[in-house]
Amino acid sequence: MKRILIILLIAIHAISLSAQSPDKDNIDSLFKRIEQYEKGMGSISIFRNGKEIYHYSFGWADVKNHIRAEENTKYRIGSVSKSFTATIIMQMIEEDHLRLNTKLSEFFPEIPNAEKITIEQLLRHKSGLYNFTNSKDYLHWMEQSHTKKELLQIFTENGTIFEPGKKSVYSNTNYVLLSWIAEKIDEKPFCEILKSRIIIPCHLKNTYYGGKINPAEHEALSYNKYTTWVEATETDMSIPAGAGGIVSNPTDLNIFYNHLFYGKLVSTASLQKMTETGEGFGIGIFRLFDSKAYGHTGGIDGFQATVAFFPEDSIFLTYLTNGVVLPKADIIRSVLKILNNETFELPEFKTGVKLTSKDINPYLGVYGSTTNPLKITVFLCNNTLTAQVTGQEAIPFEAMGKHRFIFEPARIELEFIPSENKMILKQGTQKFELLKEE
Repeated sequence: MKRILIILLIAIHAISLSAQSPDKDNIDSLFKRIEQYEKGMGSISIFRNGKEIYHYSFGWADVKNHIRAEENTKYRIGSVSKSFTATIIMQMIEEDHLRLNTKLSEFFPEIPNAEKITIEQLLRHKSGLYNFTNSKDYLHWMEQSHTKKELLQIFTENGTIFEPGKKSVYSNTNYVLLSWIAEKIDEKPFCEILKSRIIIPCHLKNTYYGGKINPAEHEALSYNKYTTWVEATETDMSIPAGAGGIVSNPTDLNIFYNHLFYGKLVSTASLQKMTETGEGFGIGIFRLFDSKAYGHTGGIDGFQATVAFFPEDSIFLTYLTNGVVLPKADIIRSVLKILNNETFELPEFKTGVKLTSKDINPYLGVYGSTTNPLKITVFLCNNTLTAQVTGQEAIPFEAMGKHRFIFEPARIELEFIPSENKMILKQGTQKFELLKEE
């Protein structure tokens, strides 16, 4: 649910993904290495011309009970759910139950600007409605059950951030409302709409609207990496609806996208609307190795998801993970290099250093800057230095030296200068100096 797309910027010469069969041994070796160094857990599936040509699962679905990930392991897919929701809405438009210019006020007049906001603006994130998952207190109530009435009250109180149609700003609020609109039209719960409109027609075996995670039913728990894998939060599934509540596996997602892009779910005209450059909805456009790809990414709790379709080569690639250390872009880049028979070397992972709580204590505290209103609290959690920006999730950092710590998924580095009560935050070309306030 976190963002519609994570643009995967990979600077390398153009390639063609036209190899007839992947080098399975090399891809296996890549994921075995990732698992060996505890740099990630999850599953990947690759389709070509409608058939699965590669699948691999690695790591744990349930660490505590030693249940390993396997072919039928299912993951929360976060915002990839929006591809399903947009497809359902386009089906309803084709059936004349809705129009793109239908106003939100026909369904939820209590929402601010409802008389101005259209279905199309909800789909394209142009409604101006505040993204409720950015609320300062969201982390305090996301694991609790909420009724629609309670969520509508939150949406109403959050208000708007711009006039409808003025620009596009990502908001999960849009897609929760769209799934509720679908429920009103079909007069049944979103889980049943999903089943009748997509799951059954696509013959999906491992896809459904999620509930409380049950590892006994081949559902993966999600984790954050501290000194060991630590179970992450678990969003209550009364909250995300069609914005991020679907559970699936990589094979099913490739099948769904295959059906969508080859005209088995919506018309060509509807798909064109969904994939318009810069203006699409439910589907994003990005480039990988100078190859055009359509897809979506998702993140919820400790889960992350990426689905990509390469039309020039009829390749669908889905990577789902329930434990993230390496950036997803690095992993997908390596897989694509192997697919194209590019020169490939297994990654050499740097191992961190072991620090005691006594070593870390001098860094703990609240850091701030006169040029930035955000505060960063640094604390000890599971014997790991952890940092939390006000209103955001806590992030565990790996010690790479006595004063240097990194968070690989986002390539964030923290360097401490205890004698000056200073912390330096680096990400990409950006660098910020913060002083300890308490």
